[in-house]
Amino acid sequence: MTQTQPVETIPAARPIPTVVPTTGQPYEYRRAPLVEPDWTRFPGWRHVTREQWESAQWQRVNCVKNIKQLRTVLGDLVDEAFYADLEADQKALATMSMLVPPQMLNTMVPFAPMTTEALLADPVRRYMIPVASDRRSDWPSHPYASRDSLHEHDMWVAEGLTHRYPTKVLAELLSTCPQYCGHCTRMDLVGNSTPAVDKLKLTLKPVDRYDAHIAYLKAHPGVRDVVVSGGDVANVPWRNLENYLMRLLEIETIRDIRLATKALMGLPQHWLQPDVVEGLERVARTAARRGVNLAIHTHVNHAQSLTPLVARAAQTALDVGVRDVRNQGVLMRGVNATSRDLLDLCFALQGEAGILPYYFYMCDMIPNAEHWRVPVWHAQQLQHDIMGYLPGYATPRIVCDVPFVGKRWVHMLTEYDRERGISYWTKNYRTSIESADLEALDRRYAYYDPIDTLPTAGQAWWTEHRDD
Repeated sequence: MTQTQPVETIPAARPIPTVVPTTGQPYEYRRAPLVEPDWTRFPGWRHVTREQWESAQWQRVNCVKNIKQLRTVLGDLVDEAFYADLEADQKALATMSMLVPPQMLNTMVPFAPMTTEALLADPVRRYMIPVASDRRSDWPSHPYASRDSLHEHDMWVAEGLTHRYPTKVLAELLSTCPQYCGHCTRMDLVGNSTPAVDKLKLTLKPVDRYDAHIAYLKAHPGVRDVVVSGGDVANVPWRNLENYLMRLLEIETIRDIRLATKALMGLPQHWLQPDVVEGLERVARTAARRGVNLAIHTHVNHAQSLTPLVARAAQTALDVGVRDVRNQGVLMRGVNATSRDLLDLCFALQGEAGILPYYFYMCDMIPNAEHWRVPVWHAQQLQHDIMGYLPGYATPRIVCDVPFVGKRWVHMLTEYDRERGISYWTKNYRTSIESADLEALDRRYAYYDPIDTLPTAGQAWWTEHRDD
């Protein structure tokens, strides 16, 4: 946390200098234009051409899915200890299987020699290719961690359709992504099963799932906002996605549609394909004609991930009529949980890539994620420390997604036990599973800080009550 420095009192006998010294600002902005890192620095991509690199098909075919493929790309740039560390994580701890597009791997250690130490320290690697030594051995998971920490599956009103907020729904069209993030909040459903997690499966055919979504929305005119997600919509065949979006646009009560796709950053080549661009333009024009706000929400966690290709994909979406491209990042220790990292990222998003900084979520309480999570007080301090630097409209809100409550600005808690790391929150609406719960609006809902960040007395309390 930033500490306030005492103001020095100038003795009366000392002459006042004509030039008053300054300590500068806590953060100094310096413009940093985006650069596409040189992918040929990797032994496995030494002969990859620009045409190949900018092909979505080449990117998908050459995703890194296992340790053997990672070795092929990296060659002898990292040592055997790294691969052993990664293998240990994959065998016992990882909640997501490995899937890293070349575009994302290329932003790890982008402008320095690739070594084992540099790769282990890299912020993008820390959440995209976690290793066993990253995770905590004392508290790998919080006692209240759960694989569906936000209870989205409990609130399904149709397969893949979560109705948590009164006027908004989340539509999970599929359970795959072009890339798998280690901290994924939907780790119970998204991606392949791992030794640590046997994933849930969507059972309906896509056409039947989509029909069920549309039927529910037509029958519930109080819903006006649909977040179309998954997984990642970049994995839905464009013809199917366009058809789904056009059906949403035919529902008079739908006024906002948001497409959730990390692939705008992780696989920008997809969003630059001519058929996708042309289809997105058709959807955007229809949305504009019907007065519907169409936006893309992406997921960038570090400034390293932003390159000219990402900026081109974002600008192309805006050029064809998408109203906004916004970023929803996740706050993670070792990745971006400092004011400098957040401000560097936000200035790169807003000033260089044309992407609006929107939210930073506190990492959710899923299994084996304690090394990423930060306590509420730390998030509050970060919100304080980033204020005043960015334009107001581009200053992101840091939010805590409280189970059974939803997104709350981190200063909105009603009570906070700092010693035990328990914050209490209230809400002003009922979820779809609380329609008959008369006490839902009067109840306090708990959220828990990572135990290793607590004072000694708090850690001792949790150790004593570990099995309660």
